[in-house]
Amino acid sequence: MESLFVSTGIVALAEIGDKTQLLALVLAARFRRPWPIIWGIVIATLANHFVAGAAGHWVAGLFSPTTLRWILAACFFAVAIWTLIPDKLDDDEASSLKRYGPFLTTLIAFFIAEMGDKTQIATVMLAAQYQQLLMVVAGTTLGMLLANVPVVLAGHFAADRLPMTLIHRLAAACFLALAIYAACQALGLGSTA
Repeated sequence: MESLFVSTGIVALAEIGDKTQLLALVLAARFRRPWPIIWGIVIATLANHFVAGAAGHWVAGLFSPTTLRWILAACFFAVAIWTLIPDKLDDDEASSLKRYGPFLTTLIAFFIAEMGDKTQIATVMLAAQYQQLLMVVAGTTLGMLLANVPVVLAGHFAADRLPMTLIHRLAAACFLALAIYAACQALGLGSTA
């Protein structure tokens, strides 16, 4: 259950202010039909994060446990810094897909926007750290939904009132904590789970 809870919390925090959250806001404003947008987010995230999780699971088998923990520590540290840099969304990302309707537009736009995004990278790293691939993918998908569904349902109201700097700092602190945890495990100071 740890893999589910950690994955959910990390991705939910990292997603706040991310370009895919801004994309959700743009799609909600353009289509004004929340449920097709939400289902598009669910399916795109499941597909994207399953591929990312499978890659992380595969990578975990390529390295010794100690080497993998050092790699994870470095990656978590890099994502902690990356989280402090606010994302912005090019308005053209969703506008060229608008002709496909809210569900298909969201599905395509979210899948593409997540490629190489910090939450996708986090999914790779979490799947490499935890052996429960399905729990990691379920957790990262749930984290995406926790961050994006309120934006779709509430529009600008929620996004305008959130303390973005504080949220980015909290997410960075969580990634930093994971980096320290992985480094402690690599040094043999933590459990070998």
